[in-house]
Amino acid sequence: MGALSKKLRAADGGSLLFWCPGCDGAHRIQVGEGPGPRWGFNGDPDRPTFTPSILVTYNGKDAGIDGAPPAICHSFVTAGRIQFLSDCTHALAGQTVEIPDFDGDL
Repeated sequence: MGALSKKLRAADGGSLLFWCPGCDGAHRIQVGEGPGPRWGFNGDPDRPTFTPSILVTYNGKDAGIDGAPPAICHSFVTAGRIQFLSDCTHALAGQTVEIPDFDGDL
């Protein structure tokens, strides 16, 4: 994994990672050519835009218990800001925030 900026990391298979403060973890977005779903990327590592929306489901601390559905993080990432949609199950649902920097040096 390599740093593209304070906001983005490059990963295997043409993937990019950004830190999601709602999930307290990184989200992986596949861009460019290759198999599987791919997102558009504006090429700006400091103020990234990804299209279309990003939907992540996971079994995390905000997921239900006893067979409840998994947690949801659904967002638009535009010009370095994450707009969390109302179907998110974490505390940032309905809010828009800057993509935080990854911890550590570039």
